[in-house]
Amino acid sequence: MAPQISRARVTIVVFLASLVLPLLLPECYSSSVLIASAKTPKFSDVDLLEFPLNLEYLEAEFFLFGSLGYGLDVVAPNLTGGGPPPIGAKLAKLDHIVKDVILQFALQEVGHLRAIKSTVRGFPRPLLDLRASNFAKVMESAIGKPLVPSFDPYANSINFLLASYLIPYVGLTGYVGANPLLQNATSRKLVAGLLGVESGQDAVIRALLYEHQAQLVHPYRVTVAKFTDGISKLRNKLGKAGLKDEGIVVPKALGAEGRVTGNILAGDKDSVAYARTPQEILRIIYGGGDEHVPGGFYPKGAGGRIARSYLK
Repeated sequence: MAPQISRARVTIVVFLASLVLPLLLPECYSSSVLIASAKTPKFSDVDLLEFPLNLEYLEAEFFLFGSLGYGLDVVAPNLTGGGPPPIGAKLAKLDHIVKDVILQFALQEVGHLRAIKSTVRGFPRPLLDLRASNFAKVMESAIGKPLVPSFDPYANSINFLLASYLIPYVGLTGYVGANPLLQNATSRKLVAGLLGVESGQDAVIRALLYEHQAQLVHPYRVTVAKFTDGISKLRNKLGKAGLKDEGIVVPKALGAEGRVTGNILAGDKDSVAYARTPQEILRIIYGGGDEHVPGGFYPKGAGGRIARSYLK
């Protein structure tokens, strides 16, 4: 009888656990999230903290060069890890306000790099392709037609803000996605702090663009709002995980509470930030929708164990 009693007790314990655990676990550990996590490769806190360095390096270099004309090799060479300098980055022609904002973002990114690399070892700066022609390819894919002359992110403030729209939002969705997977309180605290500032940067960029939503981007006769909508749809397409990105103007059904078309902050039906996995992020930043094939801003691939594990 002993074995039968043991099995009965196990059955009762499992049943009770199925009732009690949902009450004890936070919302982020709902059954759907747990099931999704079970399908995701297991990565350590170190891996999950190192992965965002890829986007932090990209943001730091783009914003530093755009506002100052030089990058990490001058401002914080100790943070590059000896990695190669970016290709094609240069000083942008920015108005006073935008230059001031972008410089603040640039220096914030230096702090982000230092904060992450003070917590985990990290990896050297990967090769970054920040040539105007590379941004032009993304913009043409987003708009769905050739842009003549080629889009140049360094030509003026609006162009630079549209190019900037490409970057922080991808990073913040990655932080949202990483947070429930982290095991250590120190890791979660760092990611929460980084997420707060990345979200702020994205909000400022979107607000500055929203002010000019109806303006035609010279000389393409395409509005600022249309550019953001195209970029967001492209990222959704490349990410291959449904709707996780929205432009600054949306159909009313997608606006907050289904009551507005303005969309300064992107969020789901409850105005909660979307989350992305490392795989989704790699598909987007490589520009081809495949986490196994480098390209886009990372011609030789992103750094860290997570990114390298997907390379063919």
